[in-house]
Amino acid sequence: MRIAYLHLPRFPLQRRIWETPALHAAPVVLWEESRGQKRVAFASAAAARAGCGPGLTVTAAAALVPGLQAFPLDPKAEGEALGSLGEALMAVAPGFQPSGLEGLWLDGSAAALSGGERGLCARIEEIARGHGYRGRAVVASDLFTARAVARHGPPGGEPVVAHQEGAARLQPLQLRALAEQAPAAAQALAALGLSTLGEVAALPPGAVVARLGAEGLRAQRLCRGEDGALFVPAELPEVLEEVMSLDWPAESSEPLLFGLKTLFDRLCARLAGRGRAAVRLQLSLKLDPRGEKALPLLLARPSAQPRLLLDLAKHRLADLTLESPVGGLRVRVEESCEDRGRQMALGDSRRQDEALEVVISRLQSALGEEALFSGEVLRAHRPEAAYRRGAFHPPRMSAGELGDSGARLFSAPPSRQAEKAKVEEAPEPGVGLCAADRPPRLFPKPCSLDAEVGASGQIRAARLLGKRRRATAVAGPERLCGEWWEGEAYRRDYYRVHFEGLGPVWIFRDAEDGRFYLQGMFD
Repeated sequence: MRIAYLHLPRFPLQRRIWETPALHAAPVVLWEESRGQKRVAFASAAAARAGCGPGLTVTAAAALVPGLQAFPLDPKAEGEALGSLGEALMAVAPGFQPSGLEGLWLDGSAAALSGGERGLCARIEEIARGHGYRGRAVVASDLFTARAVARHGPPGGEPVVAHQEGAARLQPLQLRALAEQAPAAAQALAALGLSTLGEVAALPPGAVVARLGAEGLRAQRLCRGEDGALFVPAELPEVLEEVMSLDWPAESSEPLLFGLKTLFDRLCARLAGRGRAAVRLQLSLKLDPRGEKALPLLLARPSAQPRLLLDLAKHRLADLTLESPVGGLRVRVEESCEDRGRQMALGDSRRQDEALEVVISRLQSALGEEALFSGEVLRAHRPEAAYRRGAFHPPRMSAGELGDSGARLFSAPPSRQAEKAKVEEAPEPGVGLCAADRPPRLFPKPCSLDAEVGASGQIRAARLLGKRRRATAVAGPERLCGEWWEGEAYRRDYYRVHFEGLGPVWIFRDAEDGRFYLQGMFD
């Protein structure tokens, strides 16, 4: 199995600086409490140049660097952020496994879909840059080799470690690459005067076991590129949620929109990695000092486009009045469905289509979920019973369709038996199907129509909306009949008539009473 490793140096600091641009190029450290003291866990480049490094107390670091900005490290939040990046990378890899707080292992079996293993590394780094992170990706045959070369290999080196070349690529690396995986063995080997992984790999195995035991033998196998650890994909959280705490409470919409753009970019990348699209979201504003304001975001069409979500959130925030400033943001996906993409006709403008989606979503969010509806086709012969009003909402997926997104992304095409089953479940021709010549607006009950008919039976005019309207074009008749088996047989002759000042309508003449009725209207 081929494994890709993405090394993200000082990932928690990168995330902090990306979310707070004012910290760029400033001396910043993240600290964690150890034995009652606040000690530096991560230091920025500016702080490191002044002598601040991991393990130093915050008090000593502040004395070395005037104006040092120190923030507490939250391992749980950093792990969740790293996991969200891993979900975004599932667009190119079926699964991921976190590696501390500075890296991710990725399943490299789908490299052919990215143009090979070099293309996979480039794509992984590109997705990471899109999230604001700087990293390096390497592909190898085992977990240790991929991680060691990515973290400690020469900058700009070959990103692909070919089969049987792991030992050669590990040989020049310093012993600190082993300290992350086997710290006790690395310390003992360093005490013997060894400095590189190649020197450890060249030792006689018997001598290593005699002096260091099984732990030493395991360390030597790692140095030879013989890591037997298995790749264990992380379990995806059931709830998709992104949270951001603002450093300073916001009293205007500008900082809120900046934070929401970051959250929507990450959330949509996670949706894309899972092959899903959002249907319903909830935006929560955490007020300072206490309180919370929840804003539902209803989408007219399932989407994983951050621009659409940001436009919708901007509309919801435009007329919002809050009693307190906003100290934090949370976006949660309440409902999602499979993202099957959308085929656009030749010549369609994507910008116009996205603008229409924003308008529809704004209407639905402002007027309520029931304000918009769509026609649902039914299995019925009688035209007025062939459809009903349904929610403007994608259909819910069955339990069988909610499988693992990675497996679904790289699954085989459906079998012929499955295709045959779909065909057999489809409605019969003419039953519950909307043909091109059917009006999109059908009345629940046909309306009686006072029509003028010529000597040959041709429709000449009709009284509609209190006015006599001349028929300028007539197509038909089309005979429709049925439902005799239910005791409610009907027989009708349908016409498509274009009336002056009104447009095309769909009318029929009932064979039972000979009268004309208005069935629907064309747009």
